[in-house]
Amino acid sequence: MTPSIPLYQQIKQHILARIESGEYRLHQQIPPEQELAEQFRVSRMTAHKAIRDLVQEGYLMRRAGLGTFVTEPKAESPLADINNIADEVRSRGHEYANNVLVLDSRRADEEVALQMGMRLNSKVFHSVLVHLENGVPIQVEERFVNPQLAPGYLQCDFSRQTPNAYLMAQCPLSDMEHIVEARLAPANISDWLQISSQQPCLLVTRRTWSLNQLVSFARLWHPGNRYKLRSTMKL
Repeated sequence: MTPSIPLYQQIKQHILARIESGEYRLHQQIPPEQELAEQFRVSRMTAHKAIRDLVQEGYLMRRAGLGTFVTEPKAESPLADINNIADEVRSRGHEYANNVLVLDSRRADEEVALQMGMRLNSKVFHSVLVHLENGVPIQVEERFVNPQLAPGYLQCDFSRQTPNAYLMAQCPLSDMEHIVEARLAPANISDWLQISSQQPCLLVTRRTWSLNQLVSFARLWHPGNRYKLRSTMKL
């Protein structure tokens, strides 16, 4: 034990080191709290805090009545920023890909017209993509775009750049709005994410502006067991 480092932090480092070395493999059960407490000569509460932190950070997963197991960390995005999901995936050392399901022009229905601040049946560009990390779907992105601000949107090759990357280059961001909800996804979204229809999702509804003009309205569906959103604030 290292006196200068809090005891629970030393237990966390011990567990993380064994995960990184492969001694604790993916889906393997780790020693119970009582065993860790005895090994490090600390209270069970201290061992509990170490494990609780690693669960919250996405390295471990508790299964009621069974124990605590190593899990693959969830993909993570900062809630207060708009980052390119391809860059996020690659920054984790993983492979990014996407499937473009829809890329067309259509008339704005009542909800889209309201969200976009335009007349009902106005022309909008529309896209639906499934974003994948190491071949696993982590987000379904449905986006509506103001054609006057991004006239080349439908000609883009989104296998080479994401809609986010294109729009950020064409229409520099000045304002954004996020709304986050826990929702059950419609059947088609569940199919595209390869999850059960009863598995909860994180739905982020996002609107972006450039120089006070509303550029796009997007619905971003994330499987709750594969994704988390993070927010930080400096005081």
